[in-house]
Amino acid sequence: MNAHHPLPGRMLARWGAALPWNLSTALWIAAMLSALAWLGRSEQLAFLIPPFAATLTIIAYLPEVAIAQPLAVVCGSVGGAAIGTGLSLLLGFGPDVAVLAALGAMIALPLLRVFHPPGVALAMYPALLHPGAVFPLEVVLPFALAAVLSASLLSRLLPRFPRYPRALGS
Repeated sequence: MNAHHPLPGRMLARWGAALPWNLSTALWIAAMLSALAWLGRSEQLAFLIPPFAATLTIIAYLPEVAIAQPLAVVCGSVGGAAIGTGLSLLLGFGPDVAVLAALGAMIALPLLRVFHPPGVALAMYPALLHPGAVFPLEVVLPFALAAVLSASLLSRLLPRFPRYPRALGS
């Protein structure tokens, strides 16, 4: 062990993630979440704000990682919601079905090469809140497409907006 830099000191020196922050990104996230809140003025849709906020922050702050790629965002989100919807239609509703849906999404999405962590949360939503059979296509797909397309457009129009999409690891 290096006497000049004990382990706790080295850990603290490298602690945290230094992510770029800018006003255009914050305004985009605020606008997208505000639109969701305004469009879905029901208590049930309020529960979509956390996974959708996670999607937006992944796109904005980690555009070069696999889980932020457009295919992963759209197909992972819709796929997770579809897994949850299918299981809730087959098995009913409740926390036990939500756990099975989450596990199903954790297994299926990486195998399909479309893993997106908010897709796991979206898999649990149908079993807990009963949104109906068209939830993946009627709610999740439009939001995921809006997120990917608006981020791509803004990254080309606004110089300070993070470049999206970016090649993996760039």
